[in-house]
Amino acid sequence: MAESQEILLQKIKEQGDLVRKLKAAKEANEKIQEEVKKLLALKSQLVTEDAVPQKFTLKTPKGTRDYNPQQMAIRNDVLQKIIAVFKKHGAECIDTPVFELKDVLTGKYGEDSKLIYDLKDQGGEILSLRYDLTVPLARYLAMSKITMLKRYHIAKVYRRDNPAMTRGRYREFYQCDFDIAGQYDLMVPDAECLKVVTEILNFLDIGKYVLKVNHRRLLDGMFEACGVPADKFRTTCSSVDKLDKSPWEEVRTEMINEKGVMPEAADRIGKYVIMNGGVELAEKLLKDEKLSNSKAAIEGLEGIILLLKYCELFGIKDKILFDLSLARGLDYYTGVIYEAVLTEPIKIGNEEQTVGSIAGGGRYDNLVGMFDSKNKQVPCVGVSIGVERIFSVLEAKLAAGEMRVRTNEVDVYVASAQKNFLEERMKICTELWDAGIKTEHSYKKNPKMLTQLQHCEDNCIPLAVVLGESELKRGMVKIRNIVSRQEEEVPREKLVDEVNARLALLNTKGINGV
Repeated sequence: MAESQEILLQKIKEQGDLVRKLKAAKEANEKIQEEVKKLLALKSQLVTEDAVPQKFTLKTPKGTRDYNPQQMAIRNDVLQKIIAVFKKHGAECIDTPVFELKDVLTGKYGEDSKLIYDLKDQGGEILSLRYDLTVPLARYLAMSKITMLKRYHIAKVYRRDNPAMTRGRYREFYQCDFDIAGQYDLMVPDAECLKVVTEILNFLDIGKYVLKVNHRRLLDGMFEACGVPADKFRTTCSSVDKLDKSPWEEVRTEMINEKGVMPEAADRIGKYVIMNGGVELAEKLLKDEKLSNSKAAIEGLEGIILLLKYCELFGIKDKILFDLSLARGLDYYTGVIYEAVLTEPIKIGNEEQTVGSIAGGGRYDNLVGMFDSKNKQVPCVGVSIGVERIFSVLEAKLAAGEMRVRTNEVDVYVASAQKNFLEERMKICTELWDAGIKTEHSYKKNPKMLTQLQHCEDNCIPLAVVLGESELKRGMVKIRNIVSRQEEEVPREKLVDEVNARLALLNTKGINGV
């Protein structure tokens, strides 16, 4: 076998060399194709003879992961809570393809465009995996000629980034977006987006947080006032965006050495980006000697003042911080921008874990127009919840034993105390299933009673219907409360009503569920 394998490999090499020579000599296409067929035939023999399974490492691709039942239970619970808030504010759900035409995504993300996953040519279309859910929304609005929409979208996105798995940074991950599209009065929908974020973070209760806000027009005015050329505004903005991860000196060096900003201009920017506060700061900056001469800066500051006023009316003033260091590097933002950040490390067991940004968004009024043949604009504002980082915090708490999670939603387990009750268990399961009650039983014909009850305890199943020979002869069955271990006989024909009544009582007391 080894000898024939070596001979075959040698023939493949010789045939491959022949094909390459023919191509280099620009021989007739028919002749080249004939030799290529011979090469493919030789390779197919190699595959047939080399049918022994190859050893390889079982792993998920870099920046991706599997999720076990406990982790999925946490994720689904978080997503359901987020969706409940989105629906409370009137949002409708849409979905878009996981990949888009490459041209749709090109030029929308600034320096982050290098993180887009490109796909091979598929039937004449050059495609890329979606980088976020915002650009696909803008394409959807333009293509469908929609001018007003309040939507939410929860789906996976893809970024060819350097992953940090323990901090919730992946190459494949979920985004949860809430967006309001349409021509409305200044800062009214923007303030509601901030309200949505606070409701979600309060609902999830993962730690203290602050919502930082800024304005792209203010940033442009600040760069202008500091002496940055207009063609360097976006690249300078992407440098400022790194202040949440890097010290000012590193950001300043990048601005000067990589972005071409003059040292004096960088130093002027440095004096502004250390500022944060509330309405008082915005009113003070309106009187600033440099900023007051910039129309863009004034427009941004007036917008911030109005936004903070509306946030006070929504009862979230104490969660909002006007912060001039907030930039957000994506090119499509045109107005207010914001980011939610946990203010304290999360204590899990004996360790403290820093999470950072857990939500972000802003206004993007020009994005839809990029896809419209007549450049018709549809103003939009939205927010994306960083659920992966939220998941990482909750999963760490699960691993540390600080929380317990149900991985199923079964309410009733049908058990038998004696042998040969499989058929009766099946009948009762059918009745409960047909009544919409989440039910299961053992797949063994004669399971041990202790094993059945242990299964209920291990899986937090609240009730068990226990079948016994003497009870069934009298037309009765037992309902057992797994937590209290109390049992009560009920008529067989009233089983569904009795189970529903007990489940309603358990739900009222908050015993059932995750």
